[in-house]
Amino acid sequence: MSMRLDLREVRGPAHRVDRSFPASAFGPEEAFAVASPVELRLNVRKDGDKFSLRGRLVTTVRRDCCRCLEPFDVATELDIDVRYLPQQVNTGEGEHEISDDDLSIAFYRDDEIDLGGLVREQLHLAAPMKPLCDDACRGLCPVCGANRNDETCGCDTAWHDPRFAALRSLVRTPAGPGPQRKG
Repeated sequence: MSMRLDLREVRGPAHRVDRSFPASAFGPEEAFAVASPVELRLNVRKDGDKFSLRGRLVTTVRRDCCRCLEPFDVATELDIDVRYLPQQVNTGEGEHEISDDDLSIAFYRDDEIDLGGLVREQLHLAAPMKPLCDDACRGLCPVCGANRNDETCGCDTAWHDPRFAALRSLVRTPAGPGPQRKG
């Protein structure tokens, strides 16, 4: 099935698009992988050469936890609201401040919209900055690298300021000898 929407097929002011894409249609991205088929339900509104796409995207995304680095799946449902203008309108000349409305504008060429690109973009925009497999994830041990969700390693992970290392060697510890006082 094509991942392109042929805008010549949108004859009236409103058009319904229901597409399903297999997960294999999306290569592994940098931040995630699509783990289940992508269901895309869109209402397309036509206004001259401008198109408005509103609808819903449903899939499962596989991400890596930023603490323990283990992959985990996240059920994802996103609302889509994007306006498409012809590529010729995108002059890109001069500097100007963009508005919030400008963030939902995309451009099409050759009377086609790349729905695969739309899906990837929406999934990237919805991605959390630091994905977690669980809010209580304990992460990796900074000393030995063990996954602290699965095992207890017993490493000393307390932070010690290296600037005080020389002073620490002068203090008597219960486990070992320290400096002897003359008394």
